[in-house]
Amino acid sequence: MIKGKVAIITGASSGIGRATALALSKAGAKVAVGARRTDRLEELAKEMSGETFHKKLDVTQRHECDEFAKEVLEKWGSIDILVNNAGLMPLSFFKNLKVDEWDRMIDVNIKGVLYCTAAVISHMREKKSGHIVNISSVAGRIVFPAGSVYCATKHAIAAFSEGLRQEFSVRSGIRVTSIEPGVVATELNNTITDESLNGFVENAKKMEALQAQDIADAIVYATNSPQHVNVNEILIRPTTQDR
Repeated sequence: MIKGKVAIITGASSGIGRATALALSKAGAKVAVGARRTDRLEELAKEMSGETFHKKLDVTQRHECDEFAKEVLEKWGSIDILVNNAGLMPLSFFKNLKVDEWDRMIDVNIKGVLYCTAAVISHMREKKSGHIVNISSVAGRIVFPAGSVYCATKHAIAAFSEGLRQEFSVRSGIRVTSIEPGVVATELNNTITDESLNGFVENAKKMEALQAQDIADAIVYATNSPQHVNVNEILIRPTTQDR
């Protein structure tokens, strides 16, 4: 159950991370939120109902991930839930060679998840409990034009989540959930700089997309399940999304 547990949420300044922070706080968790935009974290902290902690966090910097987890442990003595939410989606056709964007996606979407998980795993192993929630995507199951690198990062998270489950669920009581959203009305599309995808972005805006709260509700469901229940994957699409 969530009440009284300690949760860390990355990328909490907007979208899914923000909605999840509010939802877990409402459910009775102590919530630590991290992101690069500290002004938004301060606003979020004022809206949360329970005990909170907020701190600047760039998940691409391993020392920041380690320090964040250390301070949460010093404050509350436990870390029970980690939501690896920070992510980027600068879609582009590979031929356009947006190498800097590829590097950033790999750093945030893959390395950031590894670094934050590494920062909490020893503690969770020691107490033989914990829950790691990774935000993958429907792109972690399918591949589409202009999404080859982004899809690769989300396939990596799907594989990583299953690897964690096999290594830690039975042996250490650590549950693992991969959340795989379809189109969600968040700021993700704002990172797309490939002008040839303007039509894609406009079409996405016309769809009745999922809301960040829909994904937060799925995370609450998974983390609030009894300890003997390991919700491994939740794939959630808008009703009108065909792929």
